[in-house]
Amino acid sequence: MTVADFRAPLPTCGGIDVDRPGIPFARLVRVELRKLVDTRAGFWLTASIGVIAAVIMVAMLIANRNDPGNLNLGEFFGMMNIPTAIILPILAILLVTGEWSQRTALTTFTLEPRRERIIGAKLVASMITAVAAVAVALVLGIIGNSIAAVAFADPAGAWGLSVAGFVNSFVIQAFGLLLGFGFAALILNTPGAIVAYFALPTALSVVSELVPWFKDNLGQWVDTTLTNMPFQSGEWATGGEWARLLVSGVIWIALPLGIGLVRVMRSEVK
Repeated sequence: MTVADFRAPLPTCGGIDVDRPGIPFARLVRVELRKLVDTRAGFWLTASIGVIAAVIMVAMLIANRNDPGNLNLGEFFGMMNIPTAIILPILAILLVTGEWSQRTALTTFTLEPRRERIIGAKLVASMITAVAAVAVALVLGIIGNSIAAVAFADPAGAWGLSVAGFVNSFVIQAFGLLLGFGFAALILNTPGAIVAYFALPTALSVVSELVPWFKDNLGQWVDTTLTNMPFQSGEWATGGEWARLLVSGVIWIALPLGIGLVRVMRSEVK
């Protein structure tokens, strides 16, 4: 047998080319996006983003009919992003842990043995979902604001949404989603990841409120509630506020995600 024999294309097996190229990354992303709505929990969580935003729009129109100053695009958009900030991280957690809780990891990693590509596709799919959720909130906010402009007197229907407010909303959504994604990769268990996502930030917030020294020193850098607070306004965050957000992101997103990626790469799939 010569060297050329080793370089020759592998034979086909049952009509399948053994030497075929890997699955395109775009296809992996499409598969992960489809997984978001394949299960009942994922479908209803995804659908609830639009449904809850629509309910909030109607509720705001009714509750503020005597106070038209609160009926503007900035208020509509801000209120509709509140349920999104809660639901998106849960969707990210389900997307990551679903492979292990539903025992589909063996099939997934058999079709694509390079596990880092699967995690990357899940991350990209999650970020696409975040962009779509913010877009839905913006569209429904525009609809609600248009209705307010027609149904109520000035200043209802004002189009006061700054670029900073829009960017800040996306930063908040992306941060929370990545936080859930990191915990999911670390724990690989749906209940455990959801509990960790809600419990740990809440515990830090309690410590910040009870211990002023912690809040004024460490809390400003590690408490995600505090580091996210400057991005809940319509003003541009300062360099220091961005630095504190990035530090908290490294602690609560990058480290769990890095450890989780190592765990996924080394875990035995059963």
